[in-house]
Amino acid sequence: MPAFGKLALTAAVLLTAACGAPPAAPAPPPGTAAGWSPAPVVPLPSQPPPSLVVDAPLPDQLAMGLVVLRYRAENLRIVPVYGPAALDVSPRIGHIHVTVDDAAWHWADGSGEPLIIQSLPAGPHKVWIGLADPTHKILDEKTVNFVVPVHSGHH
Repeated sequence: MPAFGKLALTAAVLLTAACGAPPAAPAPPPGTAAGWSPAPVVPLPSQPPPSLVVDAPLPDQLAMGLVVLRYRAENLRIVPVYGPAALDVSPRIGHIHVTVDDAAWHWADGSGEPLIIQSLPAGPHKVWIGLADPTHKILDEKTVNFVVPVHSGHH
């Protein structure tokens, strides 16, 4: 063995002896059995049911007459993709439907961004949010009730 090879081997043995065994890998964060949620980049053979989480309106904005509702979907990615072919996408994708004050109409949103509703009159209101699959089938739903206070000024 050349002298450089012996020197490198000796240095490696001494370094290992001085430092001990290599440190163990850090424990993964809690979550799934392995500690990590499945990566949203590979097909999933089975998926837990999707669910919707909606926060109450942000109070500072509500006091100014602006309704800002933060939400998130669990076990479903919010994206603007629609139609029956998108049912085969894995991990699961979908969007939300929104109705304000029991209106006869709703809108769909695939942005995943907070809902911002303005120009509601002072008083009680409710916003229904439905978590939908790409064919608009509702998978979960939440209703948020709130009161817009009397305020001055516009947004």
